[in-house]
Amino acid sequence: MRKDTVVVAGGRPDHEHDAPVNPPVVLTSTYRGIGELDPADRTYARLTNPTWEAFEDVLAQLEEAPCPALSYASGLAAITAVLTLVPVGGTLVLPRHSYQGSVALAHTWQERGIFTVRTVDITDTEATSAALDGADMLWVESPTNPMLEIADVPALVRAAREKGVLTCVDNTFATPLLQRPLGVGADLVVHSATKYIAGHSDVLMGAVLCATPELRQRLHSQRSLEGGIPGPFEAWLALRGVRTLAVRVERSMATAAELARRLEAHPAVAHVRYPGLASDPGHERAAAQLQGGFGSVISVVPHGDVAAAERLLTDLRVWTPATSLGGVESLIERRRRHHDEPETVPENLLRLSVGIENVEDLWEDLRAGLDALADR
Repeated sequence: MRKDTVVVAGGRPDHEHDAPVNPPVVLTSTYRGIGELDPADRTYARLTNPTWEAFEDVLAQLEEAPCPALSYASGLAAITAVLTLVPVGGTLVLPRHSYQGSVALAHTWQERGIFTVRTVDITDTEATSAALDGADMLWVESPTNPMLEIADVPALVRAAREKGVLTCVDNTFATPLLQRPLGVGADLVVHSATKYIAGHSDVLMGAVLCATPELRQRLHSQRSLEGGIPGPFEAWLALRGVRTLAVRVERSMATAAELARRLEAHPAVAHVRYPGLASDPGHERAAAQLQGGFGSVISVVPHGDVAAAERLLTDLRVWTPATSLGGVESLIERRRRHHDEPETVPENLLRLSVGIENVEDLWEDLRAGLDALADR
């Protein structure tokens, strides 16, 4: 079944007469049961919920995972769960440009003596592979947040496997429609389902997918003990969002590609990062790895200082200045407003999450602000 059909057909109730078309929201804290517990029993709502299960099944189909996904209360909760697989005293290899929550969490655990962090330029395959010596986990983002760098994911996964290193790929930006890391040998995939998966900026939720049932069972047991679980209504909202994932991503990618071309040509713009541009350093690699497009996020460095970038944001009327990404509305943010963002990210860099509005309205809004900068 093709992915744009899976998003609509997956996670539905059985095809029986008078069955509901959509899975229900199951609101319960416990389940009836007597006798000895069976591993398949639901038992208690911290272990599982039928509404989660529908979401977990469809996400597994999209990522082509051999077992259901695991749902978490947020993307960072999912990231936290995966990072606990790094043993105490172990080593995590982390891209220098990553989601700032991942970076902050990893360095916090390093400061507490839990594990050591080795920071790498994930686009440098040779240097990253060398950094895997004696490591326990390789963390991959591709495209990276917010610099949109492209890693050679298949090559890095092979190098990690040869050295006995677990690999986790944060696939939030690409979504399983464009990239399926388990298929090239990654051990784990993590999503902030808050973003493209749910797609409407009204849910906090995360997910992890595993290459083996054994790895999933390990994380499932941990989730059951630690309780980083979503509510059933959040899972239902996320599944509802999945239904339109393909059409939302198709629309937003087409708009992002057009906006990136126009931004690159504007005199007020110093630099544009978008893997779909032929001029982008990661374009060739992205074209080889991503299937069907280049994503819906653009990073822009305008001429001028931080104050100029902030003025641009203040005057926008269609774009919303806010953090996050992947929703139907277009968001824009100066990323260095977050103190945990690496200093290698330009202070005036703007990250644009392109939504599904009309491209001309989005461009007219941006152009007015950029024209004002160019006139100063």
